[in-house]
Amino acid sequence: MAISNHERVNKAMDLLKAGLGPFAEREFTNAYQAKAASQAALLLGEDRLLANKSVTQWDVAALLKLMWDAWNDVFRKTLGQSERTLVSELRDVRNRWAHQNPFSTDDTYRALDSAGRLLTAVSAPQADEIEKIKMELLRLRFDEQVRSEKRKSDGTAVGSSLSQLRASLLFDEVTQGWTSCA
Repeated sequence: MAISNHERVNKAMDLLKAGLGPFAEREFTNAYQAKAASQAALLLGEDRLLANKSVTQWDVAALLKLMWDAWNDVFRKTLGQSERTLVSELRDVRNRWAHQNPFSTDDTYRALDSAGRLLTAVSAPQADEIEKIKMELLRLRFDEQVRSEKRKSDGTAVGSSLSQLRASLLFDEVTQGWTSCA
C-alpha cells in the first residue's frame, strides 16, 4: 500500500525526536551541568506529560520548543542562524502535521529536507533515513510526471490521428462531389 505524504511527515517527526533528543540533552547538560533537567523544565512550564522524563523522552514539539526558547543560552553555541530558522520552520510543520492539515508533495519534500538538514547539523544518524524517504518521494514524483507526459502524448497522437481522418474524409467527400458533378 502506498504511503501518504502525511505519513511521510509523521516518520520525519519520529526521526526528529530520536535525533534531537540526545543532542538537546547533551547540550543542556554541557550548559547547566547538574541543573540541566530543572532548567529545561522551567522553559517548558508545568507540562505534566513531560514531568519526570528525561529530555530524550520528550516529544518532538517539546524538543523544538526547548531549542527555540533556549537558543541564545544553549544552542547558539553549536548551531547557526540557518539551523534556528529550520527549528522555526519545523515547529510550524509539526503543528500542521498534528492538526491533520494536508501536505502537498512539495510541502512534504520541504519538511523532509528541513528535518534532514537539522539532523545533519546535529550529527544525528537519522538524517540518512530522512534522505531515503526524500529519494523515494522524488522517485514517485518523477514517475507520476512521466505517466502524465505519456498520457498527454498519447492523447495528442489520438487527437492528431482523428484530425487526419477528418481531413481525409472531407477530402474524399469534396473530390467525390466534384466527380459526380462532372
